Amino acid sequence: MKDIGEYTESTSEYELFSFFYDRLIAKEISTFAALKAFAAPVLRDKRTHPVIMRCFELIRKLNWGFFSGMRYTTHRRLWQELVVPDQHFPEAGNLKEALQTSTLYVAMLDIHGYTQFCMESKNNPSRMLVLDWAINNDIRRISDQCQAVSQRERGDEIVVVAARATDALTVTLGIIDYFGKTNIVDDPNIPTRRSGKAADADMPVFKLSGGITGGDKSPLIITEKGNLAGFLLNSGARLQIRANELSPSENRIMITKQVQMNWVKENQAEKCSLFRNNAVYFLDTGLIYFKGVRIPTCEVVFKAEERYKEQFSEELVRLFGSIRESLWEQRVFLDLMDLICKVASVMKPFSVSLQRPVNSMQTITNDSLAQLCRIGIKAYTQDEDYTSAVQLLEDLITIMELIPAFDRLILDYLGGIAEKYEEILNKYNKTMDKEIDDRAGQIFQANHLKAYQAAKNAATIFEKLKAMGRKSPAITKKKALWFKLIQQNKEQMEFTLYSGKK
Repeated sequence: MKDIGEYTESTSEYELFSFFYDRLIAKEISTFAALKAFAAPVLRDKRTHPVIMRCFELIRKLNWGFFSGMRYTTHRRLWQELVVPDQHFPEAGNLKEALQTSTLYVAMLDIHGYTQFCMESKNNPSRMLVLDWAINNDIRRISDQCQAVSQRERGDEIVVVAARATDALTVTLGIIDYFGKTNIVDDPNIPTRRSGKAADADMPVFKLSGGITGGDKSPLIITEKGNLAGFLLNSGARLQIRANELSPSENRIMITKQVQMNWVKENQAEKCSLFRNNAVYFLDTGLIYFKGVRIPTCEVVFKAEERYKEQFSEELVRLFGSIRESLWEQRVFLDLMDLICKVASVMKPFSVSLQRPVNSMQTITNDSLAQLCRIGIKAYTQDEDYTSAVQLLEDLITIMELIPAFDRLILDYLGGIAEKYEEILNKYNKTMDKEIDDRAGQIFQANHLKAYQAAKNAATIFEKLKAMGRKSPAITKKKALWFKLIQQNKEQMEFTLYSGKK
């Protein structure tokens, strides 16, 4: 056949398909609507319909890009969201170009240790091929089982699109199960064990960070080549980055509050294995900001050893409320101390030694960390000793960084709050210094007043004299001393501009 008009009842299905095939491969026809319009003269013959469906499968593979693996039979929920169905061919249709949907979810996953794995495999490329096979086969198989679509992006990133919050979370945990050789999902219908080349190969256990967003009205653009663009991808990537910041070498999943609420609604109607097994807990983690947008977030807690986080969720939410209402005068400080005290009481036992004592404590345990919090509360509320209270915040940062497995989220909030109180303390001390000068006669008596005034004058003169001394030509080896100190501190002087995840 050279023209559609040459079709007759005696034309074979193979000849007809070959005729269409050349035009599909040449991209003269790239949508099902265009195919139907072109094939209109032969559609009256029902014998041509199987050929048309085979041509549709080719269109899907060639032109649907990210969604080329999506099929009506295996991805029914996604199909309803993403495809404009054809009334005569119910299992075919046209991929939508733009969506304004309330039921689409995007998960962004990142593999920890991928760069190191590549470095270790540079003399053994077969290991890299096995990982590539795993992502393109096993991971897609897991995604299909969850009615989701996944695709590898930029080496160690995996993007997943699903039509339900339950599907998005299940496939994410299924991928974590696969790489970590765990069984969080525990669903016989979603086998997450490694198969094929990956089952016997020397592919290590990997940990992942993930971000899941969606479930509210956000536009998603499907480009001409079937790629994705839009806010859902940006917010999913930001959540994944946040998860990576909190756990740079362990599994962590951050989701939006909307995803968590929709997950609960979906499982009230039809309970998934995660819900039935009480396998996950959603910890409120407050707001994150990016590009002028505020997103309420949750952490998906799925490891048994981290379920203790449930026990301090009330204190964490209370702190978020105090920050949101700007109750910095007292509540933020007190709620922060209460939170740290509660975390210390419910997490596994620890004992760390300090290089310098804090409040005469050389070793910090769960109980002594809680005691430090009580000391901080007393300094702030009863003694009005704000200098000691803020200094204690700095000491707590140092201590908590030494405690194994101390939750990074709490440490981040401690650091941010301490920074804000430090700014106020600097202004407070300047104001207090002026008050002391103005009221020195009332504060100090007799010899103490003279000593104060003499010390103040001496300190000013001393700083001026030191500045003069540093410039004096009598000191002849300034350059030698400067260069010597640089040589002695070479390690501290090393500088690298760092970009990306660690």
